[in-house]
Amino acid sequence: MLAINFQPFPILESERLVLRRLKDSDAPEVYKIRSSPERMRFVPRPILQNEGEALAMIQMMNSKIDENTDINWGVCLKNSDELIGFMGFYRVQPENYRTEIGYMILPEYDGKGYVSEAVKAMLNYAFITAGFHTVEAVIDPNNTASEKVLLKNGFRKEAHFVENFFWNNEFIDSVHYGLLKKEFKK
Repeated sequence: MLAINFQPFPILESERLVLRRLKDSDAPEVYKIRSSPERMRFVPRPILQNEGEALAMIQMMNSKIDENTDINWGVCLKNSDELIGFMGFYRVQPENYRTEIGYMILPEYDGKGYVSEAVKAMLNYAFITAGFHTVEAVIDPNNTASEKVLLKNGFRKEAHFVENFFWNNEFIDSVHYGLLKKEFKK
């Protein structure tokens, strides 16, 4: 079984970004992302109603880091500590050396390659440092921007499940992508 240890917290850097631990002071940006119907249209999770819920979400994510069960990073531009998004590994399965990746970014940073750049840094951490064998991603089939990020980073489409998830009183599809350590190109 894979030994998971997120202590000390791994700060990741790329050419333009720093991925750091989320702080309580990031609540306004987390709220802006998770309260936006546009940002959340492909994410089957409740829309946040206020900054208090964003703060609780940050604290929940940080408690999972402390418990070594999941990890999330706040994404910042190198010259700033202001949050532009948050990304992480969820549903960690140490017994299978697997994890699932997720990412969200403020809309004004779309189309600049930041998500793909951060994902590459996260994959490097997952495969080289943490020792995972597989990183998977589960997305809405209509989320073409997310699909582009995954394909750019070497993921391959593994399955399209029809109406396998019940959300907001309807059944929705999900598309699963995967990347193995041996397929990862640094």
